[in-house]
Amino acid sequence: MDNINLLSPSVLAFVGDAVYGLYVRTYLAQVNRPSGELHKLSVEWVNASSQAKAYKVIEPHLAEDEIAVFKRGRNFHTGNTPKSSTGGEYHTATGLECLFGFLHLSGKTDRAKELFDIIIKSHN
Repeated sequence: MDNINLLSPSVLAFVGDAVYGLYVRTYLAQVNRPSGELHKLSVEWVNASSQAKAYKVIEPHLAEDEIAVFKRGRNFHTGNTPKSSTGGEYHTATGLECLFGFLHLSGKTDRAKELFDIIIKSHN
Protein backbone atom coordinates (compact mmCIF):
# COMPACT_ATOMS: atom_id res chain seq x y z
CA MET A 1 0.00 0.00 0.00
CA ASP A 2 1.37 3.41 -0.92
CA ASN A 3 0.50 5.67 1.99
CA ILE A 4 -1.10 3.89 4.91
CA ASN A 5 -1.28 7.15 6.86
CA LEU A 6 -3.96 8.42 4.48
CA LEU A 7 -6.34 5.59 5.36
CA SER A 8 -9.04 6.38 7.88
CA PRO A 9 -8.94 4.66 11.26
CA SER A 10 -12.16 2.86 10.36
CA VAL A 11 -10.49 1.25 7.33
CA LEU A 12 -7.45 0.25 9.39
CA ALA A 13 -9.72 -1.21 12.10
CA PHE A 14 -11.76 -3.05 9.45
CA VAL A 15 -8.62 -4.78 8.19
CA GLY A 16 -7.19 -5.17 11.71
CA ASP A 17 -10.33 -6.94 12.91
CA ALA A 18 -9.82 -9.60 10.24
CA VAL A 19 -6.07 -9.85 10.91
CA TYR A 20 -6.52 -10.17 14.68
CA GLY A 21 -9.31 -12.69 14.18
CA LEU A 22 -7.11 -14.75 11.89
CA TYR A 23 -4.29 -14.77 14.46
CA VAL A 24 -6.76 -15.96 17.10
CA ARG A 25 -8.19 -18.67 14.85
CA THR A 26 -4.73 -19.83 13.81
CA TYR A 27 -3.71 -20.09 17.46
CA LEU A 28 -6.89 -21.94 18.39
CA ALA A 29 -6.51 -24.37 15.47
CA GLN A 30 -3.66 -25.96 17.44
CA VAL A 31 -6.24 -27.18 19.95
CA ASN A 32 -7.87 -29.52 17.37
CA ARG A 33 -11.44 -29.38 18.63
CA PRO A 34 -14.78 -29.34 16.78
CA SER A 35 -15.37 -26.13 14.83
CA GLY A 36 -18.34 -25.12 16.96
CA GLU A 37 -16.21 -25.27 20.07
CA LEU A 38 -13.40 -23.37 18.32
CA HIS A 39 -15.87 -20.69 17.33
CA LYS A 40 -16.99 -20.24 20.94
CA LEU A 41 -13.36 -19.95 22.02
CA SER A 42 -12.60 -17.40 19.31
CA VAL A 43 -15.55 -15.24 20.40
CA GLU A 44 -14.01 -15.14 23.88
CA TRP A 45 -10.85 -13.64 22.33
CA VAL A 46 -12.32 -11.40 19.66
CA ASN A 47 -14.57 -9.05 21.58
CA ALA A 48 -14.11 -5.53 22.86
CA SER A 49 -13.46 -6.49 26.49
CA SER A 50 -10.81 -9.09 25.64
CA GLN A 51 -9.17 -6.86 23.05
CA ALA A 52 -9.01 -3.98 25.54
CA LYS A 53 -7.21 -6.30 27.97
CA ALA A 54 -4.90 -7.43 25.17
CA TYR A 55 -3.94 -3.83 24.46
CA LYS A 56 -2.94 -3.29 28.09
CA VAL A 57 -0.63 -6.30 27.79
CA ILE A 58 1.20 -5.02 24.70
CA GLU A 59 1.15 -1.31 25.55
CA PRO A 60 4.56 -1.34 27.31
CA HIS A 61 6.10 -2.99 24.22
CA LEU A 62 4.87 -0.45 21.66
CA ALA A 63 6.98 2.10 19.84
CA GLU A 64 5.85 5.73 19.68
CA ASP A 65 4.57 5.41 16.11
CA GLU A 66 2.55 2.33 17.07
CA ILE A 67 0.99 4.16 20.01
CA ALA A 68 0.11 7.03 17.66
CA VAL A 69 -1.70 4.62 15.32
CA PHE A 70 -3.51 3.05 18.28
CA LYS A 71 -4.63 6.49 19.47
CA ARG A 72 -5.95 7.37 16.01
CA GLY A 73 -8.16 4.31 16.18
CA ARG A 74 -9.13 4.72 19.82
CA ASN A 75 -10.14 8.34 19.31
CA PHE A 76 -12.10 7.66 16.12
CA HIS A 77 -15.79 8.37 16.65
CA THR A 78 -17.80 5.21 16.09
CA GLY A 79 -21.55 5.18 15.82
CA ASN A 80 -22.32 2.52 18.37
CA THR A 81 -21.05 0.57 21.34
CA PRO A 82 -21.92 -3.10 21.83
CA LYS A 83 -23.98 -3.93 24.90
CA SER A 84 -21.36 -6.43 26.00
CA SER A 85 -18.67 -3.80 26.66
CA THR A 86 -18.12 -0.31 27.97
CA GLY A 87 -17.43 2.64 25.70
CA GLY A 88 -13.83 2.71 26.90
CA GLU A 89 -13.32 -0.95 26.11
CA TYR A 90 -14.88 -0.54 22.69
CA HIS A 91 -12.66 2.41 21.79
CA THR A 92 -9.56 0.62 23.08
CA ALA A 93 -10.48 -2.45 21.02
CA THR A 94 -10.93 -0.27 17.94
CA GLY A 95 -7.47 1.18 18.56
CA LEU A 96 -5.99 -2.31 18.83
CA GLU A 97 -7.65 -3.36 15.57
CA CYS A 98 -6.40 -0.16 13.94
CA LEU A 99 -2.85 -1.02 15.03
CA PHE A 100 -3.05 -4.58 13.67
CA GLY A 101 -4.54 -3.30 10.40
CA PHE A 102 -1.79 -0.71 10.09
CA LEU A 103 0.96 -3.25 10.74
CA HIS A 104 -0.53 -5.70 8.24
CA LEU A 105 -1.01 -3.15 5.48
CA SER A 106 2.48 -1.74 6.12
CA GLY A 107 3.97 -5.18 5.55
CA LYS A 108 5.06 -5.40 9.20
CA THR A 109 3.48 -8.79 9.73
CA ASP A 110 6.43 -10.03 11.80
CA ARG A 111 5.80 -7.18 14.24
CA ALA A 112 2.07 -7.92 14.37
CA LYS A 113 2.83 -11.59 15.10
CA GLU A 114 5.35 -10.58 17.76
CA LEU A 115 2.71 -8.46 19.52
CA PHE A 116 0.12 -11.22 19.24
CA ASP A 117 2.59 -13.70 20.74
CA ILE A 118 2.96 -11.37 23.75
CA ILE A 119 -0.82 -11.43 24.14
CA ILE A 120 -0.87 -15.23 23.91
CA LYS A 121 1.83 -15.61 26.57
CA SER A 122 -0.11 -13.40 28.97
CA HIS A 123 -3.27 -15.43 28.40
CA ASN A 124 -1.75 -18.80 29.31
